Amino acid sequence: MGNTAEKFLTDAEEKVFDRDHRRIINFNMGRYHTSVARGTARLVNLATARNKAHTIKWRTIENLDKYLPEFEANFQRRGGKVIWANDVEEAQQEILQILETAGAKRVVKSKTMATEEIHLNEFLEQNNIESLETDLGEYIVQLLGQKPYHIVTPAMHLSKEDIAKLFNEKFGTPIDATPEQLTLKARELLRDKYLQADVGITGANFLIADTGSIALSENEGNTRLSTTFPKIHIAVVGIEKMIPSIADLDLFWPLLSTHGTGQNLTVYNSILTGPRQPGETDGPEEMYVILLDNGRTDLLAQKDQRQGLYCIRCGACLNACPIYQNVGGYTYNTTYSGPIGSVITPHMKGMEEFKHLSYASSLCGRCTEVCPVKIDIHKMLLLNRRDAVKENIVTKPEKWGWQIWKKAMESRKLTDFFGGKIKNLALRTLFKNAWGKYREMPNVAERSFAQRWADEQKAKDQ
Repeated sequence: MGNTAEKFLTDAEEKVFDRDHRRIINFNMGRYHTSVARGTARLVNLATARNKAHTIKWRTIENLDKYLPEFEANFQRRGGKVIWANDVEEAQQEILQILETAGAKRVVKSKTMATEEIHLNEFLEQNNIESLETDLGEYIVQLLGQKPYHIVTPAMHLSKEDIAKLFNEKFGTPIDATPEQLTLKARELLRDKYLQADVGITGANFLIADTGSIALSENEGNTRLSTTFPKIHIAVVGIEKMIPSIADLDLFWPLLSTHGTGQNLTVYNSILTGPRQPGETDGPEEMYVILLDNGRTDLLAQKDQRQGLYCIRCGACLNACPIYQNVGGYTYNTTYSGPIGSVITPHMKGMEEFKHLSYASSLCGRCTEVCPVKIDIHKMLLLNRRDAVKENIVTKPEKWGWQIWKKAMESRKLTDFFGGKIKNLALRTLFKNAWGKYREMPNVAERSFAQRWADEQKAKDQ
């Protein structure tokens, strides 16, 4: 617990005072906010859409035990295969078995946070299998040996100059290459990889119960290439991505695109239902969907916080969060960063190690305001804090500190007994390190408001 929390504080302090990082993020966030404001304004009744989406996700998560078997039966009816994975190791081993059975040595991947969650690239590399990211942002951070910075825009922390420098070093492109030239170079490098790949691996934005389909949204066309050319397609999907009907996409696709990038609709939207059928000209010969749990049922068991499973991964709460904008995505040290990551990670990866994320919030409520499925995110963070205390996952100094504070707050006389000098000394002695070396300690007045008020009343009476 201590090491993870301490690393968060150290990394956060470093990023907050990194002016170049702040400049890049503010620029990219500014463009995002402008686009999203324009996109959501086009929706005729956004409030009604959000309410409806919340209700559908509520009904789905409350009946997940019904919808998951329905999806499985319908997907298998079209020749697809469903694999249930309880944790990271199971998911890794199931994928490895498919690849080894097929003799696969080359994999192309489209952007998928679920495979980041199971550390798939590193695992495949350890087993001598080439795994190549084909989303441009993911490809860039893979070249840098980094993880995605943001769940929607993986390379948000990089400027166009940073990327031009990277391509210059790796591929000899001009150091002053434009974004369009860099994109063309990446396309040139990646295009042959689709033809050479044995397996394509994707995630899914939605699982559709009534048709047994997966729905995929993207802007670059790389997902379609990854699912069309290789003979085998594997989709790794969290069990919470379920929606009841294909008809629900007319609500969720626009909500996802407007809140994710500000678009009316993402450029490429695909619905895949099993492997290539007789008479079809393209598509894989085999298709697998790996339904990933990895702590999701632990969150499902939390009646108060299972709302966290409604998330459609649009990234809106990250972009609205003042904490995320200042400390950056890597500081969270989790696959899912920002407010929603702070809600779900303690349940998926352990409250003891990640409870500190629930305190990485100003509780301004902006994350809740922008969520397209109306997850009460800031309330969930408070409930996580409550659970940490209930489970006694608190340090002794923290416990003693709150007991003393409570005792003092329950007694006006006790609060006023110690003057401002003593209180300021206690603050400097006990809280200086926790407060941060770049911040000035608050200065407590010599006499409290209650004491001054009493004096005022006495003066009036005289």
